[in-house]
Amino acid sequence: MENILLFMAGILVGAMNAIAGGGMLIGFPVMLATGISPLVANVTSHFIVIPGQVGAIIGYRKYLRKVPKSYALLIIPCAIGGAIGATILKHTSSARFETLVPVLMLTAVILFAFQPFLHFHLHRHLKGRAKSLLPVLLIGCAFLPIAVYGGFFGVGFGFVIMAFLGFAQIHDIHLINALKCCSIFSISIVSAGLLARTGLVDWVPGSFMAAGCALGGYFGSRLAQRFSTHAIRIVVITIGLLAAGYLSLRTY
Repeated sequence: MENILLFMAGILVGAMNAIAGGGMLIGFPVMLATGISPLVANVTSHFIVIPGQVGAIIGYRKYLRKVPKSYALLIIPCAIGGAIGATILKHTSSARFETLVPVLMLTAVILFAFQPFLHFHLHRHLKGRAKSLLPVLLIGCAFLPIAVYGGFFGVGFGFVIMAFLGFAQIHDIHLINALKCCSIFSISIVSAGLLARTGLVDWVPGSFMAAGCALGGYFGSRLAQRFSTHAIRIVVITIGLLAAGYLSLRTY
């Protein structure tokens, strides 16, 4: 029964990540509810989202072909930041991580809640700038600390990446989503590679959620225009706040 729940939650995680981000704000509490420890759930989440990002990239492939090749440079800060974050996580004890989780969870919820305002602010200040490599360099500088956060805590950084892509000289939301998925994939694959041998990956439940995530990622990217992102945002924020509150009570 738990594995079915994880599979269904994985579909939702993959779809949300493909549409707007924030999927693991749902997936992480579900994993905790099945009895998985916060540290193991966090490490496992880096593996869970990879099939979902692959599915989303396949779904967005026709848009991805239209993205200027210069944006491939963003893989570099994503990979470097993901490696730094995962290395820090490897040297963080379970007890220490559990004290950090409520703060990290609340931070993720706040970032998710204010993502539209961040996107508007960044886009407004960069609107009308000349087309050059400057936007790519600015985004790369912003991506590095975000990728470090993503490598350490695999929850709540996808929509921040999407917000900073407001710097890009790209106006099609599907092109931006395609770029976001590639960026998250880069962070996740590097982080997963460094964390694979830590003994902190719960492979069986993780595999069920990852399988659902792959389906959700593909179909979410195909049906993105039909979803109400406002409604999804309200549900995610509510669940995230409840999870952060529960973790705070349990930890402190």
